[in-house]
Amino acid sequence: MDFSALWPLLLVLLIAGMIAGVVAGLLGVGGGIVLVPVLEYGLRFIGVPPQWCMHVAVATSLATIIPTAISSSRAHHARGAVDWSLVKAWAPGMLAGGLLGSMLAANAAGPLLTGVFGFVAALVAAKMFLPLDHLRLASRVPRGWVGNLIAGLIGTLSAMMGIGGGTLSVPIMSLSGESMHQAVGTASFFGLLLAVPGTLGYLLASPPVALPPLTLGWVSLAALLIVAPASALMAPYGARLAHAIDKRRLSKLFGIFLCLVSLRMLYRTLLSS
Repeated sequence: MDFSALWPLLLVLLIAGMIAGVVAGLLGVGGGIVLVPVLEYGLRFIGVPPQWCMHVAVATSLATIIPTAISSSRAHHARGAVDWSLVKAWAPGMLAGGLLGSMLAANAAGPLLTGVFGFVAALVAAKMFLPLDHLRLASRVPRGWVGNLIAGLIGTLSAMMGIGGGTLSVPIMSLSGESMHQAVGTASFFGLLLAVPGTLGYLLASPPVALPPLTLGWVSLAALLIVAPASALMAPYGARLAHAIDKRRLSKLFGIFLCLVSLRMLYRTLLSS
C-alpha cells in the first residue's frame, strides 16, 4: 500500500470529523449523517472490499459518536438544554435499540444498509425543508412503554445507519411539545445511550471477510483515531452556534446536503439489487 497516496484521504477524514462535530452540536442530528457517506467512499482506499464498506462505515461512525455525544451533551447541559427526565424515561429503549440495531446491521446485506440510510435521509431532508418548527402533534413527549417503544425504534434504526439518534428523535420531540433547543440538547445525550451498546455489538461481530489491519469487528480503529478527536473537539462549537444563528436557513442547507446523500445511497442500492 502506498501510504503517501493516503494523505488526501486522511485530510478528508479529518475535515469530515470536524464538520460532523459541528453538525452534531448544532442540529442534534448526529455527525454520522455526515460521516457515513464519507467513510463509505473512503474506506475502499485502505483495503476494505467495496461491498463491505457500508458495514465498516456505519460501525466506525457509531463509535465516533461516543466521544462526540459526551462533548456535545456537556455543552448543552451547561446551557440547561438537556431534558434529563426524558433521558431517564427513554434510556431503556435507547440502550436496547442500539444493541439490536448493531446486531441486525452486522448480518445485513450491504444494499439493505444503503437503502435504509437513503430512505431515512430523504425523510429527514423533507423535514428540514418544510416549515414545521411550530407544528405540534402532542403537548408532551410520550413516556412509559409507548415512549420506550419509540426510543427502541429510534435506537435500532440509528445504530443500523451509524448515526446518533437525533436525526429521528429531534423531530419527534419537537412535534411533541419540546422546544427545539431542548430537543437538540437532549438528542445529543441519546446519541451516547445508543452508541455505547451499538458499538459494542459491532466490535464483537465476526465479519465474513478479511478486513485491513486495525479493524476490530466491523470498526476501523484507524479511521476512528482520525475522526473521533476532530469530531469531539468541534461539537461544543456547534452547540454554541445552535443558540446563536438562524436555524431555518441552516436546516434548508442541510436538507440539500441530505438530498444528495440520499440520492447517492438509493442509487447504489438499485445498482446492487
